[in-house]
Amino acid sequence: MSRVGKAPITIPNGVDVKIKGNTVTVKGPKGELSQDFHPDMTVKIEDGKIVVQRPSDERQHRSLHGLTRSLIANMIEGVTKGFSKSLQLVGTGYRASLSGRKLVLSVGYSHPVEITPPEGIQIEVPNPTAIRVHGIDKQLVGEVAAKIRAVKKPEPYLGKGIRYEGERVRRKMGKAGKVG
Repeated sequence: MSRVGKAPITIPNGVDVKIKGNTVTVKGPKGELSQDFHPDMTVKIEDGKIVVQRPSDERQHRSLHGLTRSLIANMIEGVTKGFSKSLQLVGTGYRASLSGRKLVLSVGYSHPVEITPPEGIQIEVPNPTAIRVHGIDKQLVGEVAAKIRAVKKPEPYLGKGIRYEGERVRRKMGKAGKVG
């Protein structure tokens, strides 16, 4: 049996969970999230905990069991605490700023790059070389952070580019010189 899937999810105070068919809606202090799940998975609320059950031990059902449980747990964590990802800009003259809701990046191109975040995502720029992406949907926060990083990925020779906070960039040697 799935180790992740069989663990029940505790519903914290202030969080309202509704299950209608194969749709789970979670409402909390930070907002509301809704997700459709595979019709084979059974999601129930039993004495203040959410339990996910699968119909058989087939490979696909085992996979969906843990996935469904993780997605619901992330929804509950998102509406209570929220999620955030931090990025750093490394390189001379590389900087970020906010223009209204838009993120404006100057990362060595001939023009500034503007990124408009989707609904439900907030972007902060605490200093010109740091970006913080906040939201209640874990997948959306990760997706927006990945799009920002994709503007200028860290390169292996000088390490310049946009990287996640704490990301280690493998550096390569430059020219080795003449071997003879």
